[in-house]
Amino acid sequence: LRVNTSLEELDLRSNNIGPEGAAHLADALRVNTSLERLDFRDNNIGPEGAAHLADALRVNTSLEELLLGSNNVLSALEQEIEDLLLTRDERVAAVGETK
Repeated sequence: LRVNTSLEELDLRSNNIGPEGAAHLADALRVNTSLERLDFRDNNIGPEGAAHLADALRVNTSLEELLLGSNNVLSALEQEIEDLLLTRDERVAAVGETK
């Protein structure tokens, strides 16, 4: 994802990636400019992993939709991530089980 410039959608659902994997994904999202939709449901990332993703979304300019359901993420973090996506100009995003 760091160097990919064409991938627009990625489905990583149900891979038990965990918080450490979410941190690595967040590092890639900080520099990726093409990914628009990421299905990251059911990966057991917890609050720690969600915090890494939230930090990455502060600088990522391409991601429009991030599905995070079934990750044991605190509601406040889900809301923060959704707010980060929704506050971008002319973007619509959903965080949760479905769009």
